[in-house]
Amino acid sequence: MMLTVEKMQVNNYFSDNASIIGWRDQDVEAVKLVQPWKPEALENDQWPPDYKAVYAWRIKQLATLRSNPELLRSAKLYYSTRPDEFIMHWMDTYNPRKKTGKWMPFVFFERQDEFIKFLHNLRFDDESGLIEKCRDAGATWCSCAYSVWSLIFIADDAIGWGSRKQDLVDKLGNPDSIFEKMRMILKRLPNVFLPEYEATFMRIINRENGSVIMGEAGDNIGRGGRTSMYFKDESAHYERPEKIEAALGDNTNTQVDISSVNGLGNVFHRRREAGVEWQPGKEIEKGFTQVFVIDWRDHPEKTQDWYDTRKAKYEREGMLHVFAQEVDRNYSAAVQNTIIPYDWIVACVDAHKKIKWKDAGGNIQTGFEEKDIPNVWFGGLDVADEGADRNARALRQWIIWRDVEEWGERDTGVTTRKMVAGCRAYKGIKVQYDVIGVGSGVKAEFNRLVDDEIVDRGIINLFPWNAGAGVVNPYERIIPDDDESPMNKDLYGNMKAQAWWSIRSRFYKTFKNITEGILYPVDELISLDSEMILLHQLMKELAQPTRGENGSLRTIVNKKPAGMKSPNLADAGIMMFFPIEDNTGHAVSGNYGA
Repeated sequence: MMLTVEKMQVNNYFSDNASIIGWRDQDVEAVKLVQPWKPEALENDQWPPDYKAVYAWRIKQLATLRSNPELLRSAKLYYSTRPDEFIMHWMDTYNPRKKTGKWMPFVFFERQDEFIKFLHNLRFDDESGLIEKCRDAGATWCSCAYSVWSLIFIADDAIGWGSRKQDLVDKLGNPDSIFEKMRMILKRLPNVFLPEYEATFMRIINRENGSVIMGEAGDNIGRGGRTSMYFKDESAHYERPEKIEAALGDNTNTQVDISSVNGLGNVFHRRREAGVEWQPGKEIEKGFTQVFVIDWRDHPEKTQDWYDTRKAKYEREGMLHVFAQEVDRNYSAAVQNTIIPYDWIVACVDAHKKIKWKDAGGNIQTGFEEKDIPNVWFGGLDVADEGADRNARALRQWIIWRDVEEWGERDTGVTTRKMVAGCRAYKGIKVQYDVIGVGSGVKAEFNRLVDDEIVDRGIINLFPWNAGAGVVNPYERIIPDDDESPMNKDLYGNMKAQAWWSIRSRFYKTFKNITEGILYPVDELISLDSEMILLHQLMKELAQPTRGENGSLRTIVNKKPAGMKSPNLADAGIMMFFPIEDNTGHAVSGNYGA
């Protein structure tokens, strides 16, 4: 479709507000000469759109615009009142999850188009808004695109962006960061629309019209000066939101909170409850926060089958609370504060004798005979390091937690020798030990025992375990076969939290297997041997830790709530059930089982 020059009706709203956006009377007349145009691929509701056709249209129209300066001027005036059309016609978006065609024209589905109109109305009405979004809705990308449109077309404008952490606002080369998204959009814009601009850390300046986009992070949000519009990304997850509210109150007329939900009672939730839901064409009384909801059903690719399949995946992994918050937008879906509910633990006592599993012929069997249990052993050693803390050693055979022991010796050498004495009967056992603090002396004493030929190195294999280390496989998804689920690095604050959540998953799956007959790979389950002398103490300790959040709002473990003593038996077991890689790059504990 070629550009043509004909009379058109300019939107009355923008004509009436021409002075706000810096138009002269002759500009209003000039834009009336431009026939609205768009790619034929956007004239129907097919999804996904024909991206190749959109790119072909762009190439053709750019040639026309470059050959006709007056038409280019009229086109710029036309787009200066239509951010939705400018974004769809000329901007690109990026999806790294796609195997091919990671870049594509920024073509909206219907709800995204309404979202851009929502933002535009907020700006010119001097009202604030809140976006309650499900995961993968494109709200942040759309807001970045709108910010870039504003930078180009509105003179002397200032838009602010903030998030809870600096790296989320700007990190060079990371497309997850807000400013990298905007830099990527600018780099792929046709040069006929691109002004002379400067993009530095957390700041983009249009040198031709004086407009700026600036970023801030953490408690500094809102302190950088006055803005016409301020976007707060993932604002339900801020650590001290009241301080940010106080700073922003006098610095912008239009505050836009964008977030997935994160529990009840926080500032985001209270604002959402006090707001009025926005609908196209519906007038909202001034002074109320306007609420824009993006539901998973708004996405043309999200079907009921998609929803049911994903929900089943999360439920199988014991992560239904994450699904409820990020997909269903359920404010009250926060996980029970106790990491492992006690009834799950009770169901797992002697679970190996009653779990259901499929044999090689596909027949469902119940339980395992002792003679059929793989003779593969693992151990964990939690080293006492303060006050009344005690050492603990745990042993497991395959998925069966066979034994725990604790003692109060403060000498690391004695502790190491006691561990060796308790493990040497299991040839080839792999033992993970707490390497933090005094635990660092375990390996030195073990090496002395080997050098003195008291212990054969092949009898016991020792591996360090650091609870405070970064998460294992940080870029893997918490639901392995779901590319839309959060990455490990985004959910867990450290390896300890990841390990506790891993064993929580084992208890959950075993509970579902025992109580409902749901089948899981047996290697992913757990059984507590009822013959353990300290079984009841262990069960109490497993149910003790609670879930918390660190400064970056990632999950951490509170092992000693309300002044309780450290759960040493449980900690030793967490180590032996959560494998890390040895220096060969292989997991310390492999997949063993039926």
